[in-house]
Amino acid sequence: MPGPRPSSRRLTELDALRGLGALCVLVFHYSTRFHELFPQAAHVPFRFLGGNYRVLLFFAISGFAIFFTLDRIRTAADFLINRFARLYPAYLVAMLLTLGIESLARVSQLLIGPAAILANVTMLQGFAFLPEVDGAYWTLTVEIAFYACMLSIWKCTGLRRLELLLLGWLAARWLYALWPGMPERIVMLLVLRYVPFFIIGILSYRVWAGQRSWRQQAPHAALALLSVATIDSPDMLLAGVLLLATFVALVAGRLRFLSFRPLVWMGGISYSFYLIHQHVGFVVMLKMAEAGYSPWTGFAAAFAVALVLGTLINRLVERPAGEAILRWWRNRGRSAPGEGAPSQA
Repeated sequence: MPGPRPSSRRLTELDALRGLGALCVLVFHYSTRFHELFPQAAHVPFRFLGGNYRVLLFFAISGFAIFFTLDRIRTAADFLINRFARLYPAYLVAMLLTLGIESLARVSQLLIGPAAILANVTMLQGFAFLPEVDGAYWTLTVEIAFYACMLSIWKCTGLRRLELLLLGWLAARWLYALWPGMPERIVMLLVLRYVPFFIIGILSYRVWAGQRSWRQQAPHAALALLSVATIDSPDMLLAGVLLLATFVALVAGRLRFLSFRPLVWMGGISYSFYLIHQHVGFVVMLKMAEAGYSPWTGFAAAFAVALVLGTLINRLVERPAGEAILRWWRNRGRSAPGEGAPSQA
């Protein structure tokens, strides 16, 4: 088994996968979801595949990338500050900007009530079963729950016997399948609907870092896929198999062909882009359709607006605010949370 790799190494292929995932999400929302919400509006003459396949890639990437933070923190507070700095500033700005654009455009179908808006400010609206400002934000509830699970594992047991804990996690998922009445908040907090896909990323990171071999990880990967096969639909199993194959190729260095500059750049802004693209894009396409422009022109305009706003939020908010928060935390005399790798996690 190879020795541990320097965890500071940047994986441009991971950014490329993020960029690819972001583009697939946008195409699905603009081609399919827009028509579902606004059937009266002209729309592009195709539909992207339904389902949550695109976000499964993001979940697997999170399972891989979380270790770029966990490998560098010393306390739970370090982790919480790191995640806050990484997620919240861009989220808050994107949320307020989305609300403003929806209100100015008077697209009442996309607006939510004051109580739900206040809950969205906390990023915890999903756990209160309240609607999101933007429909894409539902995945943040899943990500936050995953972070809480990984922090609990790191704090309580450490990561040396991580694979044994993953088996327990999968067992909890099978329990959920046998007990459909399991309280919904427990299901959400343990990310039981999506845990096999996070596990694919976790297992892959351990091999990439030289901590385990694929021969050691194969039984755990097989059980993760078995969990999908016995609980979910066949198409979800196919998605799991493809994701595992993708990460095997990533670890083996077979995805370097993806690392061309536009896709890697797209991955670098993918979080801000993801936060701002959906409802803002819907508003742009709706107004373009009302003005008589072709659906393709509206699609291109929405993509351009999302790209510009995502880039601006990334450059002016996500990066500088995140760095400022981490710098403030370091200056308080604490250990630096995830220093040197915030862009990977």
